[in-house]
Amino acid sequence: MSDLIVNTTDTNFDQDVLESDLPVLVDFWATWCGPCKAIAPILEDLATEYQGKVKIVKVDVDNNPQAASRFGIRNIPTLFVFKDGEKVDSVMGLQPKAELAKVLDKHL
Repeated sequence: MSDLIVNTTDTNFDQDVLESDLPVLVDFWATWCGPCKAIAPILEDLATEYQGKVKIVKVDVDNNPQAASRFGIRNIPTLFVFKDGEKVDSVMGLQPKAELAKVLDKHL
């Protein structure tokens, strides 16, 4: 995984996501999830293309159930965009790169 993508935990979620100066795309995922694996290279590309403009953060829902529960995650992958500590957008399921870029561009 790219050095540009942050793996956060229940403990670090607020610091990594809610207190970020940049908009944050959070990927709620799990190792056993096929669509989650399929979206990973797309997130790698976005992390490179949006470096310095958007922060990409991944939350493994199996290892971090508090974060998943806190935001009502029922299906994965679920991606949320946070800006200034607030959830401002969401995307459910595997999406093409262009769709995710369009969502990010709305919040820059």
